[in-house]
Amino acid sequence: MNCYETLFVVKPTLTEEEIAAQIAKVKEVLTKVEAELLATDDMGMRKLAYPVEKNERGYYTVLFYKANGEAIAEIERNLKINEEIIKFLTVKYSKNKEIAQFDKLVAAANKSESKEA
Repeated sequence: MNCYETLFVVKPTLTEEEIAAQIAKVKEVLTKVEAELLATDDMGMRKLAYPVEKNERGYYTVLFYKANGEAIAEIERNLKINEEIIKFLTVKYSKNKEIAQFDKLVAAANKSESKEA
């Protein structure tokens, strides 16, 4: 299994409950494709670098997980057809230095998650 990071941006017009539901929907897809979710980093509402679908802002979320290569196609397919998600990006970590950085990011995300709880 390879290490992946997927960042996606949810429309800013949704309520907090709707945003949480969209994030849960993406996590559900990860479960279906048997990916191992390691950490979630909710970055919150941020200004976009440029307008996307007439939106100036968006709710950023990053998921760190381990999955097989075939699973990525299904995850990205679900992100594409979800009208509430305006942008997404998946990054694969394969080299040893990249995996070491991935582990640091996961630890930092888990640390900030435990502080919020």
